Amino acid sequence: MSRVPERTASANQAGLRSGLFWRTFFLIAFLIAASMAAWVASFRVVERTPRGEQIAAQVTSIVTITRAALLHSAPELRRELLFDLASNQGIRIYPRETEDVTDAMPDTDLMNVIEESVRQRLGQDTQFAGEVNEIRGFWVSFRIDDDDYWLMMDRERIERTLGIQWIGWVTVTLVLSLLGAVFISRLINQPLARLSSAARAMARGLTPAPLPDQGPTEIREANQSFNQMVQDLNQVESDRAVILAGISHDLRTPIARMLLEVEMAKLPEDARNGMQSDLAQMEAIIGQFLDYARPAESSVFSTFDLSALLQKMVEEAARLPDLNINASIDTALSATGNSTDIGRVISNLIENARRYGKTPDSGITQLDISATRDGRYIRLEIADHGAGLPEEEIPHLLRPFTRMDTARTHANGAGLGLAIVDRVVQRHQGRLEIKNREAGGLAVRVWLRAAHA
Repeated sequence: MSRVPERTASANQAGLRSGLFWRTFFLIAFLIAASMAAWVASFRVVERTPRGEQIAAQVTSIVTITRAALLHSAPELRRELLFDLASNQGIRIYPRETEDVTDAMPDTDLMNVIEESVRQRLGQDTQFAGEVNEIRGFWVSFRIDDDDYWLMMDRERIERTLGIQWIGWVTVTLVLSLLGAVFISRLINQPLARLSSAARAMARGLTPAPLPDQGPTEIREANQSFNQMVQDLNQVESDRAVILAGISHDLRTPIARMLLEVEMAKLPEDARNGMQSDLAQMEAIIGQFLDYARPAESSVFSTFDLSALLQKMVEEAARLPDLNINASIDTALSATGNSTDIGRVISNLIENARRYGKTPDSGITQLDISATRDGRYIRLEIADHGAGLPEEEIPHLLRPFTRMDTARTHANGAGLGLAIVDRVVQRHQGRLEIKNREAGGLAVRVWLRAAHA
């Protein structure tokens, strides 16, 4: 159970947002990665033959020019020519011997294209090797008159390497793609997150700000429908409050007249007391109607001493003959809200417990009242030692005009006590919890915002 009422809603909201956001992000990222992999594979397949033929043309040119240089150079200058080719061009010439130990080049599609193209240019008897006499390189055989030679070049001229520049471009492209995926995910999920947040605000009894009338057609129509629904619900709530207040106000005049007539009429004492009790009960029910219908805007919030308010109400309630109170209230508990409304909450909870929470076979309500600081909130608990309620019926207690007489003592009322408490607590951005006590009875917990939290 969360200690702070708003924390659970915020955590759920963040969880829903992050879950949908990351799901969309990973889906887009996967599609981008798959597209890039497919592009790289396609590029390698498409450019394999042109690249192989280009390398083969370079190899053929090097072999042809080297052979021509050796043929047409003076014998005394050949050693200097071979030294210059080795030092400046990385090209070495070795006699090809029958006892040479050779190792073939890697069997790749690119090498197959290169070897086939070079043989077409230099002859089918041209040989290739990746290593000769434990010297690694790119070896190509050629013939001058009746002598066979090896021409060796650095392997890097042939092998396909990624290189730092290629890795850098891939990294930059991937980072930009992922940033784009983040932007797209936020753009897609923002309207849904806004709608979800507004729906949760309505579930907590708050009136959310109108959703923006912009975006794609589907989002715009959904926002318009939601805004219209909020307006309709607010209008229904306002009409219901006006009707309840009007009916309750109009009924008070005839009830006052009836009380006066009963007092002046010559009736037996028992009859007079019964009628006065019924009329007083009707007056109390009308008071509940007015409290329930009272608009939230009429409440003015300020900082007040909740400890003093609780002590005062406990002292007043302790005077009732059928109520025994055990109070544990911390000192200096300051809350933010309307002290009159909070007093009505405490009074309703005590009266509800007194009526319905009598200890079995005693006719007296044993009540435990406690108040303590709980993080940024003050936790108020009022628990009785009565019969409790079936677990499946507890969620229905906060509905207006609901009375659970099946499991607790029968009493008269309109069934608005806990509904009024719930509305007032929601106005104060608090939380209300009702649960059965393990030792028997019902416990009601209220979290209210502490002052300077």
